[in-house]
Amino acid sequence: MAEQRSSGKLKVTRTSTTTFVMSRVFEAPRHLVFETMTKPEYVKQWWCCMDGFTMPVCEIDLRVGGKWRYVMVGPDGAEVAFNGVYREIAAPERIVNTEVYEPFPDHPAVCTMTLEERDGKTYYQTLVVHDSKESCDAHLASGMESGAGIALDRLEGVAQSLVGPHRQAAVLAASAPTG
Repeated sequence: MAEQRSSGKLKVTRTSTTTFVMSRVFEAPRHLVFETMTKPEYVKQWWCCMDGFTMPVCEIDLRVGGKWRYVMVGPDGAEVAFNGVYREIAAPERIVNTEVYEPFPDHPAVCTMTLEERDGKTYYQTLVVHDSKESCDAHLASGMESGAGIALDRLEGVAQSLVGPHRQAAVLAASAPTG
């Protein structure tokens, strides 16, 4: 099986001892990128990006105070689980949530994701704030940059696939006979 590689569109920049920023441009409209990031049926298509892994759990309660939880299962049966709580939601432009890698529940990160649309493209940025330098170092050393790059490439593909059905529905509605 060929090794998966990201397109290289994701940029990860360390901004302090406890923070980093992930940024990327998606060739898709913001409302579809947001939808792809927040509906379980779409998240399951892009988030679990490693070959041989499945995603049996993808729970999203998209409201302030709501929880999310994702569980991937590897080919060897080992689980990799993450969870968090939504702190702020301003659809389709901003989400603030906690993110916990479940083996280390005492070290949640706070993630502030923003989406800005310009000329049909979506400019994505997530600021990740850790409680310590050690937690931030571990996150960055985990291979997350490669995995996130692959996952966000897949997210772009899912969002682009939604353009067709949305555009087709709009065309049909506009061409429907009136009165």
